[in-house]
Amino acid sequence: MPQIVVLPHEILCPEGAVFDVPTGTSVCDALLEQDIEIEHACEKSCACTTCHVVIREGFKSLNEAEEKEEDLLDMAWGLEATSRLSCQALVGNDDLIVEIPKYTINHARENH
Repeated sequence: MPQIVVLPHEILCPEGAVFDVPTGTSVCDALLEQDIEIEHACEKSCACTTCHVVIREGFKSLNEAEEKEEDLLDMAWGLEATSRLSCQALVGNDDLIVEIPKYTINHARENH
C-alpha cells in the first residue's frame, strides 16, 4: 500500500503526517480521512481550485490530469509543474510527498 507524506502546513497539519492509503483513493479523500481538513469548496466536483496541492515526489504515479483539471489549475495560487487538484489526483502505486499551499483563491474558508 502506498504511503502519503504530508509536509507541515501551518494551519491544516502543523506537524505534517505520514499514512498508508489504498491505491485509487483521491489525495483529497486520503487527507480528509486523516482529519487534514483541506478545502474543497466544490465538494470534489472539479469546479474550483481550493484543494490544490503540489506533489513533491511521486507525481508520475498519479492518474493523468484531464483537460478540465488543467484549465482550473491555471487559476490556482502558487501553481507549479507538479500541481494537481487533490480531488482529481488518484494515488497510484508509488509513495507521495504532498505539500498543501499556504493560500487558496478562496476568500473565506468554509467549514467542512
